[in-house]
Amino acid sequence: MAEVLKAPLAVEFPFTRSLGPVQSAFLTGLRERVVLGVRTGDSRVLVPPVEYDPVSAEEIRDLVEVAPSGTVTTWAWNHEPRRGQPLDTPFAWVLVRLDGADTALLHALDVPGPDAVRTGMRVRIRWAEAREGAITDIACFEPYDGGPARTTGHSGEFEDAISGIVAPARLDYTYSPGRAQTAYINALSERRTVGERCPSCRKVYVPPRGACPTCGVATSEQVEVGPRGTVTTFCIVNIKAKNLDIEVPYVYAHIALDGAGLALHGRIGGIPYDQVRMGLRVEPVWTEGARYPDHYRPTGEPDAEYETYKELL
Repeated sequence: MAEVLKAPLAVEFPFTRSLGPVQSAFLTGLRERVVLGVRTGDSRVLVPPVEYDPVSAEEIRDLVEVAPSGTVTTWAWNHEPRRGQPLDTPFAWVLVRLDGADTALLHALDVPGPDAVRTGMRVRIRWAEAREGAITDIACFEPYDGGPARTTGHSGEFEDAISGIVAPARLDYTYSPGRAQTAYINALSERRTVGERCPSCRKVYVPPRGACPTCGVATSEQVEVGPRGTVTTFCIVNIKAKNLDIEVPYVYAHIALDGAGLALHGRIGGIPYDQVRMGLRVEPVWTEGARYPDHYRPTGEPDAEYETYKELL
């Protein structure tokens, strides 16, 4: 049995969102070294602020400044910081109830070790040198021996308020395709497409999954399919994807390879986008050194009859 593949994988995208008046004021305030909360109808001050009372669901916009100092309510030690975290040396994650607030703010506390942090200790904000209107404008918290720090008396009104933010989201993990898809990937490197047949319903799954999702039984019988196939359905792509060197418009299609029990997807080339159709017979086009087909092109064969692929739509 061939060794099962595995590789590091990162899923990353920038999440862009607009800000309401409360979040806009909070983040703009951080840029100006001001911490703003919001007062609820029963006079609680929430930091970070929200736009609706979590108890009554009423809209709240009464901004109030709180101090940049506070008290640790609970904490956990982070002995191995990860990429993108506030500090690159071990630190404590802490919930801090800032002076003047009734709720706690989560952030990092810069201390030399877990023996230096405790519930109830006094801390204050260490501001980042360069601030742009984000939670990272608070570089971290640091130990503090004094009482409530001085506030500025800010009203929460800003001339150059921030209206939106871009928050990068990223997940790093090690991915293993498993036994069945490892065989599928290894076959692709030889310019072959291999699926697995269900011993019960006899459907050939491409890519193989190691088990039949319909019958719930394991699959192990390998079946080579294709290389030619039939376009079952397709869409015309008119928006250019970032870092994808393909001119728009182009066509992405579901392709039922000959002998397969379901369709896989691939790009259609070698034909004007407005001439792609259901039933079009296609074949893979490989580029030098590629581990999978670059695209599929028409074979020149007559179109497949609808009855031959209707169950694969």
